[in-house]
Amino acid sequence: QADLVESGGGLVQPGGSLTLACVASERAFGSYGMGWFRQAPEKEREFVAAIGGSNFRTYYADSVKGRFTISRDNAKSTIYLQMNSLKPEDTAVYYCASDPDNYASSRLEAWPGFKYIELWGQGTLVTVSA
Repeated sequence: QADLVESGGGLVQPGGSLTLACVASERAFGSYGMGWFRQAPEKEREFVAAIGGSNFRTYYADSVKGRFTISRDNAKSTIYLQMNSLKPEDTAVYYCASDPDNYASSRLEAWPGFKYIELWGQGTLVTVSA
């Protein structure tokens, strides 16, 4: 079973930027779908972004499209979430997640429904506040 470990959370002012990272311990990481969810206080967990393993195809929630960028470095078994133009409503615990399947790149659109997500990180807190 792979482990997912997030880092990079913290306090940032509105309009600022922050980059999250998630390192996977699984050797087959390169073919897996990887991505991010978030959970704000007293709200349900929601999808943020996902990236395919083989073709690096990306998929975003409408709320972050144009502001957040997901990327991956398979050599380092790491994915990133570059967050720009942050808003107070982006405040949440951000969770790294994985669809550990070689066909994951073809089903990123299932991520908002949590389908195929089998691995979760512990989360990292992002607070956007003045």
